[in-house]
Amino acid sequence: MKARVHVTLKPGILDPQGKAIQHALAALGFAGVEAVRQGKVIELELAESDAATARESLREMCEKLLANTVIENYTIELDAASDGTDAPSGEAPR
Repeated sequence: MKARVHVTLKPGILDPQGKAIQHALAALGFAGVEAVRQGKVIELELAESDAATARESLREMCEKLLANTVIENYTIELDAASDGTDAPSGEAPR
């Protein structure tokens, strides 16, 4: 089963990389970009075939390693083609 974990900074946490991207875009002539928040996407291929078990395992991975839950939120997305649903399912940010 394929999965994606989206990790972003929590609101209110300073994002120096986002600011650098915003300034670089302005320098390249892309006017009107008012704010940029930078995050990361982690793609995983899991041996698990049960969506609920996979989601719980991914939640544990995020809590223990993939996200710094003090300053970051994460969402979990399971690939629709591999878990039998019609569309990707996300988990509320933590």
